[in-house]
Amino acid sequence: MSSENSSADDENSSADARQVWDVVVVGAGPAGASAAYAAAVTGRRVLLLEKAELPRYKTCGGGIIGPSRDALPPGFELPFRDRVHAVTFSNNGRFTRTRRSRQMLFGLINRPEFDQQLVEHAQKAGAELRTGATVQRVEQHGSSVPDRRSVAVVLQGGETLLARAVVGADGSASRIGAHVGVKLDQVDLGLEAEIPVPDTVAEDWKGRVLIDWGPMPGSYGWVFPKGDTLTVGVISARGEGAATKRYLEDFIGRLGLAGFEPSISSGHLTRCRADDSPLSRGRVLVCGDAAGLLEPWTREGISFALRSGRLAGEWAVRISEAHDAVDARRQALNYAFAVKAGLGVEMSVGKRMLAAFERRPGLFHAALTGVRPAWRAFTDITRGRTTLGELVRSHPMAQRALTAMDRRQKAASPSTQQPSPSPSRSRSSSQPAAESPAEEGES
Repeated sequence: MSSENSSADDENSSADARQVWDVVVVGAGPAGASAAYAAAVTGRRVLLLEKAELPRYKTCGGGIIGPSRDALPPGFELPFRDRVHAVTFSNNGRFTRTRRSRQMLFGLINRPEFDQQLVEHAQKAGAELRTGATVQRVEQHGSSVPDRRSVAVVLQGGETLLARAVVGADGSASRIGAHVGVKLDQVDLGLEAEIPVPDTVAEDWKGRVLIDWGPMPGSYGWVFPKGDTLTVGVISARGEGAATKRYLEDFIGRLGLAGFEPSISSGHLTRCRADDSPLSRGRVLVCGDAAGLLEPWTREGISFALRSGRLAGEWAVRISEAHDAVDARRQALNYAFAVKAGLGVEMSVGKRMLAAFERRPGLFHAALTGVRPAWRAFTDITRGRTTLGELVRSHPMAQRALTAMDRRQKAASPSTQQPSPSPSRSRSSSQPAAESPAEEGES
């Protein structure tokens, strides 16, 4: 027997002496649970790691739009707390108007329930769940890695797990994302309060959400009703922390909710990837927030997490079957292409929308509240009939409008009266908003 064959046999026997998972998924949020499900249904050995005990709270509005619904596992029953048929729009508390729809626009969930159900579906598909497991790092070379087909996942405390492929879905402060080298193009701060309210207040909000275009460039606030609790939040560019906090306080006061004690007050940074940010390194993929995948304008992340998680799970299976680095690299590139061809196109349009919105929030408000095609586009996107990318690609009017906004933005000089985009972006007597002076049915 040659020394080369002997070395290969030693590698295989060393790996076989320890359990080697086909796929290890780090993080049990929507992206991780979706990845674990997609890998497990193929019959592979899948381990899902989560540092917290489930269920756990996450700062999130909890809106489930059409693309999120369509990316769920078969048979998944959404735990809706409310179904939205009306949207109240306001521009920093003014020019309030409500638009209504006979059909449901989207649903509202509590993340602990939703995430728990996703994990249970992954478990039913065959994935094994391990909570209370904090991943310190992953290694693809060195003494912890017995052969060239393995990745070492090192837990806090020193325990090492082996996998043929790893999916990082460990959130916006991802350790796996750091290993891959994820680069960020936009970071925003979201603040949120869960406010229990009396039945009379809850009834006023039932089936209706509020979206308020905020006082800082690119900012907005929301009220999402969930039975006896209102989820109230705001988001703006990082670096505007004090102003964002004031906006939330003013927003809650303006709504007449300042007298109710929040059951939870929380904050969260959302991070959006740069166009050239990697999505893999060796046998390690990233998805969801860990990859910086979310819609830049609205910062909607659940649908991006579910869709990228599913893709990551599917391609992680292919990587686990790769017998050498060249084949693993080919599969990882195919994953990146699949993400960029769909979600990447939506993100590109979203970045252009955000840039325009930062300069002309009043224009967006006027369009959504008074222009029928704009409202129809909003309802089509929330119901999953189209996406931002498809809308711009297939509707000449949308293409012309976005191109015109791009042109105006480039032509705007620093001396104009319009507020300039926040420097923290590295791209490169008012009427209460809860009242609606005009209501309009969907035509």
